[in-house]
Amino acid sequence: MSRSTFCRKSNVPQQLELRRRIREIAMARPRFGYQRIHILLRREGWLVNHKRVHRLYCLEGLQVRMRVRRRKRLSLHRGPAPVPERRNERWSMDFVHDQLSDGRPIRMLTVIDQWSRESVLIEPGFRMSGHLVADALNAAAIQRSLPRSIRVDHGTEFTSKALDEWACKQGVKLDYIQPGKPTENGMTESFNGCLRDECLNCNEFESLHDARVRIEA
Repeated sequence: MSRSTFCRKSNVPQQLELRRRIREIAMARPRFGYQRIHILLRREGWLVNHKRVHRLYCLEGLQVRMRVRRRKRLSLHRGPAPVPERRNERWSMDFVHDQLSDGRPIRMLTVIDQWSRESVLIEPGFRMSGHLVADALNAAAIQRSLPRSIRVDHGTEFTSKALDEWACKQGVKLDYIQPGKPTENGMTESFNGCLRDECLNCNEFESLHDARVRIEA
């Protein structure tokens, strides 16, 4: 028998645990590609390079799909959200849209404490990137301690690399809701409705400074 016909049995482990963890991260963060997943795996202590993550990512069929209008992606039910037991343990944040008297649009970052249900932060601005969201949270951390987790949706500001790096450095977990399920962040949605009824619809802001002063009051 020719030597070329012999096959050596591979001793490489099946890596079922790694594949399972990649699948879990992809289900929790549907807009993350293999490069972002590789960063999260390295933070968790997995000694794996990006090429292996890409290969397993493709084998699992986890390629990021293009956004399609009027079609919601299915996601696994992760069970009920953990209930906070004390102040500054879990926060929720979202955005509210409004405009100035001259028609220029503004956005307001609202942050709520899930246990005390108090307004931690309302930061208006013309544009709110991931860096500006991180700066606003750092400003709030001067007067109170940062939480263990912050519940957010899948907006571009909350899924940005800047906010992800900030959360990693500060030891804060970004708890993403399921896509198309705003009721999972219902406390912030309720607060935003009250903010619009009691403040935004009752005032006409001349400038961003005027909006900041009135909203703070």
